[in-house]
Amino acid sequence: METKQEIFEHFNTSPAFHLSTVEDGKPHVRGMLLFKADERGVIFHTGKFKDVFRQIQANPNVEICFFFSKNGTQYRMSGELVLDEDKALFEEIYNHPTRKFMRDWGEKLTDQIAVYRMPHGKITSWNMAANFDAKQYVEF
Repeated sequence: METKQEIFEHFNTSPAFHLSTVEDGKPHVRGMLLFKADERGVIFHTGKFKDVFRQIQANPNVEICFFFSKNGTQYRMSGELVLDEDKALFEEIYNHPTRKFMRDWGEKLTDQIAVYRMPHGKITSWNMAANFDAKQYVEF
């Protein structure tokens, strides 16, 4: 199993993932876009007006799944999300070149953005070569 740093490097190079939440006992999965994975954990944002925000606020225990078709590996990460209201982190996201679309929305919508962080959790990986192997976990 790779180290946390190696796994986070994969996440940062291909930031699309799927997020699973639960509402009324029913699963909800949707594609999301990672901002970054670093020493603070896994960081992404969403709109406070969306169902996903309401679902996370009600139950912050989620699972995130990254899939890399290049090598057929998926990484499943589970843990509890924290709403991060650090203004410096928001400014970093808002001013990042990959988040130009946020500036296009206008400053009036910035109070509608929720930044989430998964600071701790566990990650397991899977691919066909290891299909019958026991799961291994990397804690972070």
